Amino acid sequence: MSTTRDYFRPVVQVGPGKPAGAAQLAGGWGWFTQLEVLARGRLPRVIPLTDAPGQVIDALAEPRADIAGLSFDLPRVMGILNVTPDSFSDGGVHAAADDAIAAGQAMETAGADLLDIGGESTRPGAEEVSIDEECRRTVPVIRGLREAGVATAISIDTRKAAVAEVAVDAGAGLINDVSGFTFDAALAPLAARADLPVCVMHALGDPATMQNDPRYDDVLLDVYDFLEAQIATLERAGIPRARIVADPGIGFGKTLEHNLTLLARLSLFHSLGVPILLGASRKRFIGTIGKAPEARTRAPGSLGVAMAALSHGIQILRVHDVPETIQGIALWRAAMTGRQV
Repeated sequence: MSTTRDYFRPVVQVGPGKPAGAAQLAGGWGWFTQLEVLARGRLPRVIPLTDAPGQVIDALAEPRADIAGLSFDLPRVMGILNVTPDSFSDGGVHAAADDAIAAGQAMETAGADLLDIGGESTRPGAEEVSIDEECRRTVPVIRGLREAGVATAISIDTRKAAVAEVAVDAGAGLINDVSGFTFDAALAPLAARADLPVCVMHALGDPATMQNDPRYDDVLLDVYDFLEAQIATLERAGIPRARIVADPGIGFGKTLEHNLTLLARLSLFHSLGVPILLGASRKRFIGTIGKAPEARTRAPGSLGVAMAALSHGIQILRVHDVPETIQGIALWRAAMTGRQV
């Protein structure tokens, strides 16, 4: 692996006082006048905008294309709806279809921009679920949400093409694959044929083994390289970059220290040229740092991480606590801009 490649991270600022010559980040709410230059085996350095390559600035500043009918000039919230008996945070709460449908309706009412429906737990140590069982869990919920009049974009959280196909028929409009499209070779071609947007996530290993002593040469740059390569793979499969979202995969094959390293420099991932999703809600490291051993008590810590992510210009927050996050975003935007927005 090359030790000379430069990676460019915009040093994002938000709020009043944007100077002349600053570049707007990805058509969103952040802007930058400096970039941090990262490389393997070399200390980071900060350079002014005027010293950065023009193609780098153009890629960072270009507004991101709409995904699932959503623009990214303001933060978006993806509500998590696990229809499993064993998810780490809310396993069993939405296992019955009627309960899940009611929860999805409540999330839409609270202001969620997307609903992410998952029928296979991805908690550390979780075993693979059969295709039939995953379909049995997810399809009635997706169909029921649509029949109940839910208009919010629905994502199917799956690694499997067969599950995605029936979920899309039931009303899903985005595929969110925690394996980064490495588990099922048929999934990317399915998304391409159906003209669907996708979310590609980084994970080290599968849920059953991912937390067994994960190691990286450089977690930030290793995750970036994986996502960059997978985006190129998806493009070759027929999915244009304008329909791709990337997720660094907080907690998926990562220690507490790995997670914090990624969070401190999240804005690097804007160099991928796609909207960035962060799914840190209620994760174990939040409980460790925030002294909240029970996942359901981690909303305050999850909000803290989410608001920090907004300061990096992250476009999509994948969360369990939708009303609290919507309120937090409203107050964060008002406090940062000095006006109610």
